[in-house]
Amino acid sequence: MFDLVIRGGKIATATDTFNADIGISDGRIAALGTGFDGADVINATGKLVLPGGIEAHCHIAQESATGGMTSDDYRSGSISAAFGGNSCFVPFAAQHRGMGVTETLDLYDSRATGSSVIDWGYHLIIADPTETALHDELPAAFERGITSFKVFMTYDLMKIDDRQFLDILTVARRYGALTMVHAENSGMIAWMSDLLVKGGHTAPRNHALSHPALAEVEAINRAISLAKLADAPLLIVHVSTPEGADLVADARRQGAKIFGETCPQYLFLTRDDLDLPGMEGAKFMCSPPVRDMATQDGLWRHLQAGTFSVFSSDHAPYRFDETGKLANGPEASFKQIANGMPGIALRLPLLFSEGVRTGRITLQQFVALTATNAAKLYGLTQKGSIAVGLDADIAIWDPEEVRIVRAEDQHDNMDYTPFEGRELTGWPQTVLTRGARVVDGGKLVAQPGQGRFVKRARIDLTGHPGVIVPELDPAQNWGTEVRP
Repeated sequence: MFDLVIRGGKIATATDTFNADIGISDGRIAALGTGFDGADVINATGKLVLPGGIEAHCHIAQESATGGMTSDDYRSGSISAAFGGNSCFVPFAAQHRGMGVTETLDLYDSRATGSSVIDWGYHLIIADPTETALHDELPAAFERGITSFKVFMTYDLMKIDDRQFLDILTVARRYGALTMVHAENSGMIAWMSDLLVKGGHTAPRNHALSHPALAEVEAINRAISLAKLADAPLLIVHVSTPEGADLVADARRQGAKIFGETCPQYLFLTRDDLDLPGMEGAKFMCSPPVRDMATQDGLWRHLQAGTFSVFSSDHAPYRFDETGKLANGPEASFKQIANGMPGIALRLPLLFSEGVRTGRITLQQFVALTATNAAKLYGLTQKGSIAVGLDADIAIWDPEEVRIVRAEDQHDNMDYTPFEGRELTGWPQTVLTRGARVVDGGKLVAQPGQGRFVKRARIDLTGHPGVIVPELDPAQNWGTEVRP
């Protein structure tokens, strides 16, 4: 007798699809088979039974470097994630200049603990890599199970230089952590922005022009080069250009420990969405910016080919009012408008409807992109698949349900969605975290605090041998031992 049985559904993992019952005991998958009995039973006949999504790129209760706060806290953000088919999420804990790493994590603990309805962790954003941070606090954070660090190559108050980047990559490599990077060339963006503003081109649509595709391509190339020199794993987040994706694919073919991520906005929106009257285009401002239809097509091809290991929302919710997008007034230039858009609940339905239902990707690819690969990258060893012994993090989908996306139906703390009016087919109906219902039949049944902090393991680099540059190889540098 199991605590819970999910009966009669079609189960999909990153490799297989099969019909079976799932027996769940003590929050974990205890058995796969047929004819199971349980104290509680969910009838999943005619439904898809998938691993719960892992949303590993979202900004929750996070201040920007200029003081703006995202609109979602750990309660509203986790609820919205759960309604979108996610059973776990990993937001950012952002260090700012003058803050210690330990101080940063204590602050985010105070915001997250007792609030989330799904399991959670942190990526640590590093903006001030002092000696203390690098050699004392980052190792301590790793011991806490925070095994991924993010850095920025742009934004004046956040960016690090190449030497600092190498130092962080070296520490991460030593401890088995993953470094994530926002890769855009800061100088190119500043130069373009100044030219546009001086010419009087300040409307939101000019944000797309101020971040040229070349700025991303150059920065991705540089970031990959730095990671190769340090022989460290690196994830290029929110890749928005086919040329940038080409660089990721090339590095992976060479054996480098390079991974790529893209996001829904780059597959479903274009810069024409910014070309709206007044400030309406501000709703579609994010960095890197959305681009054009040819870019969409190129990114879909890379998604199909396996260049991208993960598909994440980059949920960065700023309301369309004076608390968010319009904090600097209704006439602010594009340089003064908060970058980011919501999407944590729509990541999975968008990819399912426009990827799986249209035949662009398989159901197995969908599972890999939205759950399994994130579990391996980020050390979530008990999550990401449906297998005996793993946490019962499960989403039950109706693959035929049709919905029209409307802001009023969202569960985040936002006043708009950039995907308003889009018709999607396929929707999660019931979501479990560790065998406990979070969303059931389209209704929230969990209480804040039901989620737990997840201590994560080191990145799984199986199949990624790395690259040793000749200058660091004793066989090619006269036996010189250089140890990053």
